[in-house]
Amino acid sequence: MAAASPLLTPDGRYLVVRGRLWRAADPHLTPERRDALVHALMTARRDVHAAGRKDDEAALADARARVDAAKHALGERGPVWWDDGAPDLNRHMAANTIYAAWHAGVQDG
Repeated sequence: MAAASPLLTPDGRYLVVRGRLWRAADPHLTPERRDALVHALMTARRDVHAAGRKDDEAALADARARVDAAKHALGERGPVWWDDGAPDLNRHMAANTIYAAWHAGVQDG
């Protein structure tokens, strides 16, 4: 059974997971750049897991830094990728934001 696509806010700025907003990747990235960054992110996440299993603090710190760098490059962390002055609502509950009415009418995972 295929996983459902994540729920996106109408403006495409956030994924909604269990009612919480998570900043989406910058849609202005080229598909090639986005794919490369996602690949780097997934590799770094696997390395976090492996370093944790080995209790290797240096490798863990390096892998976590690579996760952070990839997420910044994707636009999921750091400065927002939109330029209309709207605040960053990352990690807020949708019900407590400007998306409350919209979210009340949709279902997410």
